[in-house]
Amino acid sequence: MSDDRHAAANSILGTSGVGRARVDSGASDRASRAWWDADAEDYHRTHGEFLGVNSADGEFVWCPEGLHEGDHQLLGDIVDKDILEVGCGSAPCARWLAGHGARAVGLDISMGMLSRGVDAMTAGGPRVPLIQASAELLPFADESFDIVCSAFGAVPFVADSQQVMNEVARVLRPGGKWVFAVNHPIRWIFPDDPGPKGLTATLPYFDRTPYVEVDDNGVPTYVEHHRTIGDRVRELVAAGLQVHDIIEPEWPEWLDREWGQWSPLRGQLFPGTAIFSAVKP
Repeated sequence: MSDDRHAAANSILGTSGVGRARVDSGASDRASRAWWDADAEDYHRTHGEFLGVNSADGEFVWCPEGLHEGDHQLLGDIVDKDILEVGCGSAPCARWLAGHGARAVGLDISMGMLSRGVDAMTAGGPRVPLIQASAELLPFADESFDIVCSAFGAVPFVADSQQVMNEVARVLRPGGKWVFAVNHPIRWIFPDDPGPKGLTATLPYFDRTPYVEVDDNGVPTYVEHHRTIGDRVRELVAAGLQVHDIIEPEWPEWLDREWGQWSPLRGQLFPGTAIFSAVKP
């Protein structure tokens, strides 16, 4: 993760080392809050246009493969639905949902990211409530939402993703849908490189030890957690949800853009994203 794309965040946070280590929920949340606050400017400069963050109406792009909710409708009918976006960042997805008939709410741990969403809404377009909170403790009453979604938000960055599934199940109404996109678990075994070096498996798929970046004092500045495909399915089932689908987007012919470890080279060989879809009975 540490490279020139994140130079500002690494400088602000004093990132000086990388490795693998167990990290609890509190330390993981603190690292994510600080990281996304520090990286917000670079992130939006690099990915903002692709994600439509500056669009008046927002956009709902699920993943670096460019899968758009308007084309694929993974959430189903959203009109007049109460929808929570977990890990919304600057909320282009939540704003797009609101512009297409939903009652959307965005939640993120980073005020730096949320403030970008406030700026976008101040400039015009649909407005949605934005809330700062951890995905492990959703500040909503039971059965508050018809749909909960997350496009690479929160799930890969929390220590206790089972708790996230439990919380989502709690706030969903019966018949409600939970759809979330994460790095495809198979990517864990390859180096984080979009080029030829990223084509050789070097890491154990079954090693769940988090990837951690630290400062000179050993304090985590960035944490990313790994779960296998089976882990994710078991988490959903344990939360009382029924798995409906697992979508593995193929790399589109029209897309020649690199995004971190995502690239046409790797995308033609193996998936970069997994989108899990589940329903509360």
